Amino acid sequence: MRELASDIPLALYIHLPWCESKCPYCDFNSHPLRGVLQADRYIAALLTDLDSTARFRAGRSFSSVFFGGGTPSLFSAANIGCLLDRLEREHLLGNTPEITLEANPGSAEVSRFRAYRDCGVNRLSIGVQSFDDGALKVLGRVHDSAQARTACASASAAGFDNFNIDLMHGLPSQDESGALADLDTAIEAEPTHLSLYQLTIEPHTAFAADPPQLPTEETAWDIRCAIEQRAATAGFDHYEVSAFSVPNKRCRHNLNYWQFGDYVGLGAGAHSKITQAGTVYRWARPRHPRDYLNRADSGLEIDNAVPVSLDDVTFEFLLNALRLKGGFSPELFEQRTGLAWQQLQPAITKAKTDGLLEKSDDWVCTTVLGWRFLDDLLQRFLVTGKSS
Repeated sequence: MRELASDIPLALYIHLPWCESKCPYCDFNSHPLRGVLQADRYIAALLTDLDSTARFRAGRSFSSVFFGGGTPSLFSAANIGCLLDRLEREHLLGNTPEITLEANPGSAEVSRFRAYRDCGVNRLSIGVQSFDDGALKVLGRVHDSAQARTACASASAAGFDNFNIDLMHGLPSQDESGALADLDTAIEAEPTHLSLYQLTIEPHTAFAADPPQLPTEETAWDIRCAIEQRAATAGFDHYEVSAFSVPNKRCRHNLNYWQFGDYVGLGAGAHSKITQAGTVYRWARPRHPRDYLNRADSGLEIDNAVPVSLDDVTFEFLLNALRLKGGFSPELFEQRTGLAWQQLQPAITKAKTDGLLEKSDDWVCTTVLGWRFLDDLLQRFLVTGKSS
């Protein structure tokens, strides 16, 4: 393994784990809020967590910050500002960083939008999921369609010129016209970015225990094709499997993941990936907020950082980079993994022959067929990595 390039970008993810209630489809590390939000204690733990990563960061600054959850907008602008002030004070933010906060359309959260903008957040990601009241009820969302519309309008009114709307498709009883109606409502709000996800039943969720009746595979595919076409017609570039943006508004934070950049994760259950001295390391924090807070009392030292095997580095790069419609360069592969591009040539050539990849001397990307069957394509490289 060669020495990795020193200019790999570094992002910061901050996990705020509580939400009003647990949605039946959600497999994220989120926890229904019971009692009073321990905001001050949790913010103090995050700052302790940040301090503990200093030796791994080695003076690098963050190109982006993402507050995810849970429902980060349960925390006040003062709480969010406390974290951003520390980053500013210690010169940990790069030039013009993208700072995103996930928000739900509930009235309490919407009332804070302007305050978030004032404290340094410059991008919102609004978890709408659907503008249909029946669908929202099935999904267990606590907001209704009117609140969703208000939230999207309020983002612009609060001064956000960059915001994302999350929408799901392939919902129970949904047909193509229903999915397009949701998308059209979102587009009318003039977001700069859309995240359009197909509902899937994940293990260990309420939906897994009691699955709803989802559209057939054929209907789901028709819905996906229809919304991709409608988004394109509206001027959105489909640049990643589920991500669409207007020009120059791609999510920089998520692009860092998809291009196998480094990131520090703070908070309950947060994961980190850091490249140091030619080796990629990972570690994770305790998943439950209670355990995380208790650990913070003793300093949250990083004692579980483990090197990622060369096989896993190869597969994880491809797992992320092949999600990008534009693909990647062999140069990026070598820069981010420290491995020789030549080792992948047999599998790359075979995938090209099978019509799943397009390949030139300086670029690789999936074909339309390869993108549709991305899981099958990636499986080939999992086997390649384990046998190399």
